[in-house]
This record gives sequence, structure tokens and C-alpha cells, in this order.
Amino acid sequence: MSGLRVGVLDFIIAGRPSADTLTRVNYLSAVASRVDSFWVPDHLNGLFPRALWQPKYCGAAKLLPSADAYMEPWTMLGHIAARNRIGRMPLGVAVTDTGRRNPAVTAQAAATLHLLTRGRAILGIGTGEREGNEPYGVDWSKPVARFEEAVATIRALWDSNGELVNRDSPYFPLHNAVFSLPPYRGKWPEIWIAAHGPRMLRAAGRYADGFFPAFSHQPQEYARRLEAVRTAASDAGRDPMSIVPAMCLPVLTGRTREEVDEALDSEVVRAAALNASDEFFAQHGAQHPLGVGFTGAQDILPQDWDEQTALSYIKSIPSSIIRDMALVGTAGEVIEQAAEWRDCGVRHVVLLNCSFMQRSLRNGLAALGPFLSIIRGLKKL
Repeated sequence: MSGLRVGVLDFIIAGRPSADTLTRVNYLSAVASRVDSFWVPDHLNGLFPRALWQPKYCGAAKLLPSADAYMEPWTMLGHIAARNRIGRMPLGVAVTDTGRRNPAVTAQAAATLHLLTRGRAILGIGTGEREGNEPYGVDWSKPVARFEEAVATIRALWDSNGELVNRDSPYFPLHNAVFSLPPYRGKWPEIWIAAHGPRMLRAAGRYADGFFPAFSHQPQEYARRLEAVRTAASDAGRDPMSIVPAMCLPVLTGRTREEVDEALDSEVVRAAALNASDEFFAQHGAQHPLGVGFTGAQDILPQDWDEQTALSYIKSIPSSIIRDMALVGTAGEVIEQAAEWRDCGVRHVVLLNCSFMQRSLRNGLAALGPFLSIIRGLKKL
């Protein structure tokens, strides 16, 4: 089995010496490695306890003063597009939020990027997370219903041919709305949906050009969910095989197994495990520190935890959970793990290098070498 495509997701956190220094390094490394896509996230703040973002817990805090200093994704994608004349890679957002972003504005941003990149924009989209909505006054009571209406609205605007659009919706009603941006050579950006639960999987089958989950689960579970997406696509009269099976996977790597083990024991790396669900913890014989029924990244609100509270949450997290949340190991070990995802249906893997989140800044920076080796190895699978 062959044909695995590889993308890279950058954090786009403002750093030093200039805000986009690390993003430029990651982008140029991606170009040199001939990756198949380059992505940025859409966050207003981080999914990690800000109280632990200190040099004694994470060496990268010396370069990135705040883990919450996310730059705005569409502005960054436009900036990257201006530099993208050599690599000419597809550029995507992984993923944008249908809670705090009006779908008409999202439709405009994605269509604009698609024109500027001559047809290489990908609209990754999902419900978002509580941390990017509730603290800013956005209702979080029905995120999936809001998502479904947002995607239907984007499709309605794109398919309007510049005519007036009227559409009833409990969230985004359109009254003589106009959308006149043209598609690039008759094609709109692909929509890749970050679907996880049953209702979102059905929505992916109806609307998605790509199935693009990220939250923690196992390769076998991915295969089951992919089948659910394809069944929903067939039920909607679509070609189920036209949907790109993609996956966003964090990577924790190092030059040696000892460096990887050291990174696994770092406080911020351990805190990342809090983004897994209680169900995922239960599969490992453990209970989530935030309680039974906690759903993970979609509901975490770590901004106001103090240092001792954050440390108390992570102290009993089994290392097996962290290992199963990501691709963890030396370059060769990570490539073997990724092959299992490929065997379960993934055809486009988007990698997020989380190795810098460890205590040692030196080892975190040195992990870029193994990470690039992983990219080259995966492209040969």
C-alpha cells in the first residue's frame, strides 16, 4: 500500500526575535522536505495550562514568551502565500471555528486564499473548542448544530453564482445576501472536516472533501469512523471514495530513545494528555484527572489554573496515555507507528512537531533533525 501524503502543521505562536521566526523556519524546512501541504491552527489561546509555561518546565518558553500568543490564521496564511512561490504547497487552516466566526466571513477568507494561491487553499473546519468561544461571549450550548448550519451556509454562498441568497437558519439566516467572489478555475477550496462524534461523522459524509480528525483515538477506531463517513456519503448520493482520509497527529521525537523518554516526563508534555477524553483514559485503565465524563480538548479551560493546581492534575498521568496520543519515539519508531495509521486508511497525515514542549530547549531544537527524517521516511511509505 502506498501513496501517503505528508503535511506539516505549525503552531503560529508569536515568538522571538520576530513574531514569525519559528513559523518561517518550519515553512522553509517543509519546502526543503517537499511536503504536500502546510497548515496553521485557529486559536485565540492555548490548550495548555499557562501557569506551566515557564523555562523550568518548558525550554521553549525562552523563545515563545506565552503559549497563548496565537497569531490570526487567515492573516498568517496570506503572509505565507506571498512566500509560497517556490514551494507552491497547498495551504490550509487546521481547523477554523464555526462558533466565533461567521460563515460568510470564513467563505470569503477561504475563497480569497484560493484565488491568491491559484487553487491551493484547503478549508479545514470544525466546531472549535470551548476555550476559544465561551470566554469571549460565544454560546457553546449547541456547537454541532451551529457547525452544520455554518457549513451549509458556506456551500450556499459559494454555489450562488453571485445571485441573491435567502436562507432560513436558527444561527446564520441569509436575507438577500450577495457573494460574488469567483471560484478558481471553477473550483472552490476543498473542505476538510474535523469530525469525531456520530453526528459530525454524518456531516462529514454529506459535506466534506476531506475527513480530518485530530483528537486522541487509535488507528482501528479511525478505520471505523472513516467507514461511517463513507456510509453517510453514500446515503447522501456522493462518491464515498472522493473524500480524502486525513489525520492530524502530534509527534514527539528525539535523537535517541533516552531523549524521547526524558521529553515524555516533561511537565508541559504531560499536561498535553489532559486534552484526551475520560473515555481515552479509561481505555488505559485510568481516570481522567478532570473527572468522569470529561470530553478532553473540546471542553478544557486551563487558563485560570495556578501552578500547583496544574501540577496536581498531571502527576498521576500514565506515560502510556501520552504515547498513545501521539507518534512517539525515534525517527524509525515514529515511521513504524505512522504506517499503522496508513494501514487503517489514512492517506494524508498532517504532523505537528510537539518536541519543543519538553524541559530541555537544546533537545527540543535538536529534535527538528529527527522530525525531518520522519517526513522523508513517511513520503516513502
